[in-house]
Amino acid sequence: MTKTKSKSNVIPFPMKKLQEKPKCGLCGKKTNLIQTDCCGNWICNDEHKYVMFSYARNSCSRNHRRFTLCGYHQAESHSGNWKDCAECRQSFMTEMYVWYGTNEYNFEKLENPPSYKPTKCSRCGIIIKLGTDGYSMLCDQFWCEECTAIKRKEDIQEHKKKQKK
Repeated sequence: MTKTKSKSNVIPFPMKKLQEKPKCGLCGKKTNLIQTDCCGNWICNDEHKYVMFSYARNSCSRNHRRFTLCGYHQAESHSGNWKDCAECRQSFMTEMYVWYGTNEYNFEKLENPPSYKPTKCSRCGIIIKLGTDGYSMLCDQFWCEECTAIKRKEDIQEHKKKQKK
């Protein structure tokens, strides 16, 4: 006598994909979200948390709007896609164009960004990352924070000497 296996009592579940709650494409949070004006991606509605002149990077919404080519392209009302926009490309030094297109505030990163020579301090020669480091510039010269402070002290001392004469 051969035994036959009985069919399991599994009730078939419809293969319909469950709708997941949207989440911020940058930080992953699932509450207090809005869609960006530029690309329609979900992002934290947290711009109100930014403190003026704090230079904090604690707002997903502000970071995407202010520090990406996608946000810039929208703000400047350029036509077409930001990834192949000639106006966006011409608006920035190559280093900044690459940073705006590839930093962590992007939903999509710029494919095959152009190469560039790193920016160096005109005084000490250290590499300055224009997208993230502090620096000052005058005409075509870039100064790292340390050299800026030294130069400022020298200029103040020189000014005081001139005043005494």
